[in-house]
Amino acid sequence: MLARLRSAALFGVDPSVVEVEVDVSFGLPAFNMVGLPDSSVRESRDRVRSAIENSGFEFPAHRVTINLAPADVRKRGTSFDFAIAVGVLAASGVVTRREFSGLLLLGELSLNGRIQPPRGVLPVALAARRNKLTLLVPEPSGREAAIVPDLKIQLVSSLADAVAVLNEERAAPTLPRTRFAPRRPESDRELADIKGQRTAKRALEIAAAGRHNLLFVGPPGAGKTMMAHSLPGILPAPSFEEAIDTTVIHSVLGLVPETEGILGHRPFRAPHHTISDVALIGGGREPRPGEVSLAHNGVLFLDEIPEFDRGALEVLRQPIEDGEVRIARAAGVATFPASFLLVAAMNPCACGHADSPRRTCRCTPQQIGRYRGRLSGPLRDRFDLTVPVKPVPAEVLTGTDTEETSREVRAHIEAARARQQKRYGAQAGRTNADLRGARLTAACTLAEDGQRLLQRAVARLGLSARGYDRVRRVARTIADLDGQAAVGAPHVAEALGYRSWGDT
Repeated sequence: MLARLRSAALFGVDPSVVEVEVDVSFGLPAFNMVGLPDSSVRESRDRVRSAIENSGFEFPAHRVTINLAPADVRKRGTSFDFAIAVGVLAASGVVTRREFSGLLLLGELSLNGRIQPPRGVLPVALAARRNKLTLLVPEPSGREAAIVPDLKIQLVSSLADAVAVLNEERAAPTLPRTRFAPRRPESDRELADIKGQRTAKRALEIAAAGRHNLLFVGPPGAGKTMMAHSLPGILPAPSFEEAIDTTVIHSVLGLVPETEGILGHRPFRAPHHTISDVALIGGGREPRPGEVSLAHNGVLFLDEIPEFDRGALEVLRQPIEDGEVRIARAAGVATFPASFLLVAAMNPCACGHADSPRRTCRCTPQQIGRYRGRLSGPLRDRFDLTVPVKPVPAEVLTGTDTEETSREVRAHIEAARARQQKRYGAQAGRTNADLRGARLTAACTLAEDGQRLLQRAVARLGLSARGYDRVRRVARTIADLDGQAAVGAPHVAEALGYRSWGDT
């Protein structure tokens, strides 16, 4: 007898519906699987056999053949267990149905018959909605799948439970749609706790308002890391569409909390400087997203950026410009979204005290040049804002002056973001950092005094074409924070000031 079911395979973050055909026929007992399964899928034969027998059913003592179609798509992972087991039971007559055209089954089997939550439930749920399929998943995966609107979901806990549901002996519980509630990360650092550093805080506000890349340069203990960690607290809450895009990436790696189902906050990723280029960008034999994709719609913080491997840093250049990572393998090209706000921190020299008013630098000019040269010119050019951070004077550190809170700064940023959305509409970039070509020229039209100032700066500072465009984007964001429609000389002058440290 032949049974047909549907499951799903993932390549990167892209799902594809897989038809699972199970045939139980007379012959010597055997369990054969075809359709380009990898070793983790072939191992399912042992899990399926034990799960069926430990659920109180009899495994057929006949020839069992499993076909996973289309045959030219590599099948990976353990999420096919559930569909294969149900297919075996259907083909042997335990499940009364043999056609499951409206269902998509996803789940890994334990040896006792329990169904474990698989990775990548959210992208598969989106694929099920596109194909108008009902999703049958284990209960722990229900909250993640229920975030998808207009999708019918049925929940089961074990193989025996699934047989009862499919034989219509009982109804499967359903979940209401998970409500999206944006929230703040629990580890927020309060901006008001940082004394002084007005210029650095202003740069932090500009970076958050326009999603501009930011580099802090200063001695140890000046507050660079603390300011970077305060950034999530001033970023606007993500929209539902942004949260879905972010959660899809985390779902593929199994990083979505079962109690939430969706990431309601912007991610903040801070990898250690020993990270490899594959772990940072993504890749591997089976393409997986890296830290830049896990930071999608959020912040990627690289502390002590000169200590990172040069090769790992250089591969950042393409995703910074394109907002995505493309990884080519023999099986195809995996594309991971990677639109993030890059924040980095570094010392001015190897000992950390160059230009310090308190400590004497022990580095020679050649050593300082070599240290700063670890950050290549092309990568430096991709930072919109470079801010020297000086130590906080003692009178400011011990003073009682009140600082602007994260809530107050966030209100300015949300107002600036609202102006950008109104200006660009649904078809354009969501922030000023997304502007390219004609849209950049239209949105960043400079007043006459601003244009003259920028022309002189290009000649004097030797700005590249990329640097010229980045100055215009930053000036546009400064004008948005000031509530100004026109970009004038004061906005251009402030934007140019953030490119004055070291080389431009």
